[in-house]
Order: sequence, then C-alpha cells, then structure tokens
Amino acid sequence: MTSYASKDNNEIINGEVVNVNIKKFDKLITPVDLFKTLPITAKIKDFVINKRSEIQEILEGKDNRKIIVVGPCSIHDINQAKEYGRQLRVISDVVKDKILIVMRVYFEKPRTTVGWKGLINDPDLDNTFNINKGLKQARELLIYLNSIEIPCGYEVLDTFTPQYISELISWGAIGARTTESQVHRQLISGCSFPVGFKNSRTGDVDVAAEAIVSAAHPHCFYGITYTGESAIVHTTGNQNCHVILRGGKGGPNYELMHVNKAKDAMRKQKLITNVMIDCSHGNSGKNYKMQPIVFDYICSQLSINRNYTIGMMIESNLVEGKQKLIFGEKEKLIYGKSITDSCININTTKDMMLKLYHVL
Repeated sequence: MTSYASKDNNEIINGEVVNVNIKKFDKLITPVDLFKTLPITAKIKDFVINKRSEIQEILEGKDNRKIIVVGPCSIHDINQAKEYGRQLRVISDVVKDKILIVMRVYFEKPRTTVGWKGLINDPDLDNTFNINKGLKQARELLIYLNSIEIPCGYEVLDTFTPQYISELISWGAIGARTTESQVHRQLISGCSFPVGFKNSRTGDVDVAAEAIVSAAHPHCFYGITYTGESAIVHTTGNQNCHVILRGGKGGPNYELMHVNKAKDAMRKQKLITNVMIDCSHGNSGKNYKMQPIVFDYICSQLSINRNYTIGMMIESNLVEGKQKLIFGEKEKLIYGKSITDSCININTTKDMMLKLYHVL
C-alpha cells in the first residue's frame, strides 16, 4: 500500500500541530474502481429493486407477508456465508408466499470497547486491516447472494461503506449504539433502501422513533462520491424506516405490553406503527438458545393479531454457538461457527421458519 504519512507525525501546518496520533495513511480504493472490478448485472439490479419494493409494500400494509432478517451475527468467511445463503434459499422457496426472507449480511461490527470490527475492517482476522481486500470480499459476497436471489440486509455503520455496496442492499439497520447518532440519521436519509432503527441499549424506544423522523427529512453533510472525491451530500429523506425492538438494560421488550408501548411512541411522532422484533440481543438475554422461545411467543401473538409485528430478526449460522477468535489463527476456526455473538444453527432456523409459515 502507498503510505501518505509524513516522516514527522508532529507535522506543523499554519502553526497548528496536526496528525499527532496518526501513524500513517494508506490509499483507499474508490467506489468506481471497485465497481469496475466487480460489476453487477442488469438481472441483479432488477432483483434488488424488486425486493426493496416488496419490503416497502410490507411497510405500507399492501403486502401481508412478514419480513425475517436472518443470518450470522457477522460475516468472517465469505465461502461459509455463500453456503449459508444457498441453504437459506431452499428455505425461502418453501415459505416465500407468506415470508420474505432477507439474509443478515453484516460486515461491520460496532464494539463497546475494542475487538474485531468486521470483515471489511480486518478480512484476514489478524489485525492487518486490509480494508481494500475487505471491501472487495464484501462486494463479491453480495453479488453472489443476489445472483442466487437472496436479498441482503446489513447494518449501516461506517459512513463511507454505502457508496461501495449499497446498490446490492435490499434492507438496512441502524444498531442500538448508533440510533442516537446524528451522523447516522443523516446517512440513512440518503439511503435507497428501507431501514430499521433499533431502540437504544438502555431500551429507550423514543430515540428510535425520533431517528425515523429525522431520517425522513432532507439533510446536508460531508461524504464521498463514487469517484472518491470529498463532497457535500444533499439528501431528500428516507420515508421507508421502522423501529426494531431488541431489548435493553432493563430487560426484553418483545411482549405485548412492550410492542404496544413502542407503537404509542411512534404514534406520538405521527409515524406508521411498523415494529420489527429482534429475537436475539437483549430480548434473548444474550443466550442464543432463547431465540426460539422468543420466536414462539411472537408466533403466538401473530396467531391472534397479524399486525403484532412486521417481522423478526434472528442470529443464525451453519453451526450453533460461537467460538473465540485468536488473531492470526483463523485456520483453527470451526467452519460455519460465529466469532461474535452466538447463533442458532441452520436446521433450527428451518424449523422456526416452517412454524411461522403455518401460523400465518
């Protein structure tokens, strides 16, 4: 990589000390160069447009299917993710008239303190931070999944990433750590796909409702163009957003009283009461084996009231549980097992999808 660091990191410009804590700058591939290396076909483009439209129609109440966002907590091996996608496609074909399955394809991981930050940031799992390689792998995976007709969802975290992969995304999420972030609310206002905002880590739903209001309005902020130039971005606002209940420090929030409270918070903001429920994280007490139990409760509510929720999120992988990542030793990892949050396995996932299908 080309280094842009000066010999003296205490470089003085106009009498001010800058870059004191910057080690170096490496050249980042531009979005347009990545597009040339990994272009998309007209068929994929049409597929993404259609899936975004279908999700929008579910949010508008024109389509009575439920959305299930399911997949690994994070992607750390694109070959494993491709295999997961192929198995998910089989499930999707069985339930597609009642359930719209979106694969959870998360490339960036927000950390409470420090840790592995995801495939884009460190694709080799060794703290070498080959971000250009990570961007290429992410785009390659998304192209493959869309080519086998699996719509993709991801958490929007880094503000530059959407320019590299957004035309391959059908649905997005803003996590609990960033729902209150003005930067991310502005970013979502310019995204071309529907987005769910999670309640805060404390369990506060009001901030998610406020985020939806903010993202629906036009904004102006710093960004980059497809050619990699710094630019002032002007957005029109994103009208296709919803709340995601993921639990919080106060406990789970997937039960009837919690859902009603969330919808009340949305009504206060004059929003359509579209609520998705995350079966993992705070709602499972961070115990992956609780996900099917949370899921069963939601299914029981849907059997009474089809409008209870627009859908659910599930953390699922080829193999259940999780494993510890030791940087630089990825060859020792168990194939198909998470290195971040624990997941249910693909067979349990199939059973859950079929149960929901029969409830609907």
